[in-house]
Amino acid sequence: MKAVHFGAGNIGRGFVGLLLHEGGYELVFSDVAAPLVDAINAVDQYTVHEVGEGGRDTVVTGFRALNSGTSPDAVIDEIASANVVTTAVGPTILKFVAPLVLSGLALRDPQAPPLQVMACENAINATDLLRDEIRERAGDAWEALQGRAVFANTAVDRIVPAQPEGGGVDVTVEPFFEWAIERPPFGDDPPNIPGAHFVDDLAPYIERKLFTVNTGHATTAYFGAQAGVERISDALADESIAGRVAAALEETSALLSVKHGLDPAELAEYRATILHRFRNDALPDTVWRVGRQPLRKLSRHERFIGPAAEAAERGLSTQALIAAIGAALAFQDAEDEQAVQLQALLREQDAATLTGTLTGLEPEHPLFPKVQDVIARRQAELGSVA
Repeated sequence: MKAVHFGAGNIGRGFVGLLLHEGGYELVFSDVAAPLVDAINAVDQYTVHEVGEGGRDTVVTGFRALNSGTSPDAVIDEIASANVVTTAVGPTILKFVAPLVLSGLALRDPQAPPLQVMACENAINATDLLRDEIRERAGDAWEALQGRAVFANTAVDRIVPAQPEGGGVDVTVEPFFEWAIERPPFGDDPPNIPGAHFVDDLAPYIERKLFTVNTGHATTAYFGAQAGVERISDALADESIAGRVAAALEETSALLSVKHGLDPAELAEYRATILHRFRNDALPDTVWRVGRQPLRKLSRHERFIGPAAEAAERGLSTQALIAAIGAALAFQDAEDEQAVQLQALLREQDAATLTGTLTGLEPEHPLFPKVQDVIARRQAELGSVA
């Protein structure tokens, strides 16, 4: 069995690649970072180090890496004969993966079992996004090719912080992980991924994860940055920050309960588990890593505006989420391009215009005036708005 995985970074090696290895797949990593590809090919094994309570070390073998930027045909050939394709590249990069998968499907034996495709991204229905990109590029050829692949959405969860210097291609991660995968697309032949669980309805799992783990992580980062705290675990050691994070997650849980019928007591237990994970001081995770790309995190269907908009539509509280959005607006990091862009936009656009620019909300949406108000407050702090 063979799996082609796009994105040979820390999540690719320390989570998705690890579980595929444990499932018995030969691993082919695809990436455009030449130094990383070379580093992977220079070793015949790497170790995934779990740090914190219950952690263990796992050695991964049976892999190689290809540079999809310089050797796309080699990647296409691997896809043509693979059993599984996975990604961990970021939702905006899927459009660059799509042509390679499409070309691989075109070369695939029509009698072979369908390629099992899963995009493991922090986005709702990311595999659907990838499939749609492939279908658009295929045009009229899609009808003949679509039977050569099945596409299943997934929800993935594992904290993989910035890695310590000198670690090579080894990866440090937390012990906890969750990989939920849609069952129906696979019929009677699901991929062999130990530790993953297959579910009939993925939507509650995706939104529970995105609106708890991702919302909570980013909220911690932005309040921590405001307070001048460096590490995520130290931010939650501050009871004031911990209280604001907990309040934001209580609001997202209220939405999840109403929308999906999830049990409030189970959601409370889940929140406690998530916050316990964030407090793992063995993880060298920083507010700067977690808070990066604030423009993406403030977009319409992401971890703040997504749940806050749905909560506002249902008349639920959004006060704590609005406070978290305010902290995100204050995030400043000269090393992060989006953080720099965000502060420039705050100085260049009026509050109403910027509310639409950042969030994609329509002016008549019940959340719009609340976001506009918190943007105006941030602009008043800056003291210069066009």
